[in-house]
Amino acid sequence: MPPTLTQNKIFSDSKSHYEILDGLRGVAAIMVVIFHLFEAFSEGNHLKQIINHGYLAVDFFFLLSGFVIGYAYNDRWHKMSLKDFFKRRLIRLHPMIIMGMIIGAIGFYFSASPVLFPQLSLIPFWKVLLTMLIGFTLIPLPTSMDIRGWGEMHPLNGPAWSLFFEYIGNILYAVFIRKISNTFLSILVFISAFALIQLAVTSPNGDLIGGWSIETAQLRIGFTRLLYPFLAGLLLSRVVKPRHINHAFLICAGLIILALSFPRVGGAQNLWINGVYDSLSIIILFPLIVYIGASGNITSKWALQLCRFFGNISYPIYIIHYPFIYIFTAWVVDNHISLQTGWWMGLVVLLGSILVAWACLKLYDIPVRKWLTKRWVK
Repeated sequence: MPPTLTQNKIFSDSKSHYEILDGLRGVAAIMVVIFHLFEAFSEGNHLKQIINHGYLAVDFFFLLSGFVIGYAYNDRWHKMSLKDFFKRRLIRLHPMIIMGMIIGAIGFYFSASPVLFPQLSLIPFWKVLLTMLIGFTLIPLPTSMDIRGWGEMHPLNGPAWSLFFEYIGNILYAVFIRKISNTFLSILVFISAFALIQLAVTSPNGDLIGGWSIETAQLRIGFTRLLYPFLAGLLLSRVVKPRHINHAFLICAGLIILALSFPRVGGAQNLWINGVYDSLSIIILFPLIVYIGASGNITSKWALQLCRFFGNISYPIYIIHYPFIYIFTAWVVDNHISLQTGWWMGLVVLLGSILVAWACLKLYDIPVRKWLTKRWVK
């Protein structure tokens, strides 16, 4: 039967593709940018943050990644080696990692701030260049080499920490997890869910924010945030039997926006309540959203185009936006800008990030990936 717009999966030369899930990834990525913009006005207080749970988008990305990788590769291993798998993943992810580091290096001195980053103007250029080159490899930097002072493993582009864990998830899948039974995988999902709940409800901040440093506590957060959603996504890809759900993209996009912008719960006196919210969102709501999205039908051309647009910019905007956030945050703090007077600049940063992401996609990412695919992949 020929493909139609009523099908969520658009057929290509190899395997059908979940357009709605790509679109949802884009919605979540834009919510991350908005979350970081509002974070500049929160004075470092998690309780004051507007779009309060935007950080959970990372956990949603891990779940989507597990589902999509499982769906795309589970039945290919009879004709694909480990080397082939890692080549494909490197081609898909790494060009934009390099671009994100380059943009971070270019914007580094522009984010110098007497309040936030007073030392930035004193950092020698060779050190910025060295940090960028190491960042190209995604090897985490120790805190002793943190040139920004925020404790990030990638101080030129903070969100790259999640790509570090994404690669770990890919390695675990290819070397070990793909071989195990559904029963064993279900046990691992249960254990990782328990670990996630325990971390969330006992967190000193009452949330799952963290994972961007190689300090012991931060590594624990990073691995805990990776394991449940990634494993649950892989399990979902094995057992899910999609149905036909109309308006799935609108339903799922609405649920994502609601979940990520939901106000803080529990307040300062009952931080654990917000930890429960984080846990339930990741363990129950996000898999439900992925299931609905995988079951959805695209019934109109504009919906298909919207999903493709959001899907196309989702990864580029996530990996390139934060250098602009450094600069924006420094401007807000140094000039005592309030939300009422600085919202317009936040809008400029959001739209500018979308534009830069689109330009990087069309002029750099797609051509480089095509060239690498022809050169490396059989």
